[in-house]
Amino acid sequence: MTTEEKYIEIFLDPIRKCKDYKPKFGESQNADGVTLDGFLKLYGADPFYAWIGLDSGLMYAAHKAAGGMTSIYRQIGIGCEHLFREIIIDTTQYNDRDFAHWSYDAKTSGGKVKTLSLDGRLEFKEIQNSKLKTRLQEWLKSYCKELEVKQVPKKGVVFEVRQGYKSKDSKRQNADIDNATVAWANSYLPVFAIFSSQIDSDIILRYRNSRCGVMIGSSSSNPNISLFAFSKNILGYDLAGFFEKNSKKLKVEINSVLKTLLDAN
Repeated sequence: MTTEEKYIEIFLDPIRKCKDYKPKFGESQNADGVTLDGFLKLYGADPFYAWIGLDSGLMYAAHKAAGGMTSIYRQIGIGCEHLFREIIIDTTQYNDRDFAHWSYDAKTSGGKVKTLSLDGRLEFKEIQNSKLKTRLQEWLKSYCKELEVKQVPKKGVVFEVRQGYKSKDSKRQNADIDNATVAWANSYLPVFAIFSSQIDSDIILRYRNSRCGVMIGSSSSNPNISLFAFSKNILGYDLAGFFEKNSKKLKVEINSVLKTLLDAN
C-alpha cells in the first residue's frame, strides 16, 4: 500500500461506519438502533402517531437522515484527525508514534481526575526531519508575532483538528480555551486546524485573542491562515493536492454513505 492509499483509507474508514447508523427513538436498551420494522411496530403501537400517519417509512427515513447527517460530520471529523496525525508522524519522522499525541490530566468539580487530549503534536526535540524542524521554528516565531506573544513556546505546537466549525456553542469554546491555557502552560502553541473554510469570524477572533492559532481550509498561500498552505510549506506534504487528486474516489464513497442514510431500508 502506498502512502497515498494509506491516507485514503485512514480518512474514509470512520466515515464508512455511518452506513450502519440507525436512529434509536429513545430505545436505550437497543444500542444498535431501531430498524425500519422495529420503528413501524413502535410508532404503529402509539395511537396518536398512528392516527396522524407518523408510522411511515418516510418518517423513519427522515429520522435516519437527520441523525445520520450529525453522524457523518462527526465521522468526517475523526477521519480528518486521524489523517492529519498520520501526516505529522510521516513528515516529522518520529521514532515513536505516541509523540504525535498530547494529553494532560485535569481534576473535575467532583474531585476526580480525567485525561484530556488534543489531536496532534509537533514536538521539537523529537522531530527527526531537520528541514521541517527549521521551517517550523521560523513559522512559530512568525505566528507568535501575529498573536502579539512575546515568548515563543519552547516545546512546539499542539493541534485540535476539526472538519469544520459551524457551532457557536460557548461551552465548547470555553473548553477549547481551557485546553489552550494548559497548552501554553506546558510551553506549546495551541492551534485549531480546520479542514473546511466554514468557521464564524467571531470564533476566530475570540480564539486568536486568547492566543490560539487558527488555520482553515482556504486557498490562501499564507501558512498562518491556511491549513493547506501550512501542510505544504511547513510539514512538506501537499494536503490540498491529496484531496484534489483523489476527489473522485472520495466522492464515490461519500455518495454511497449518503444514499444509504437517505434510504429507509
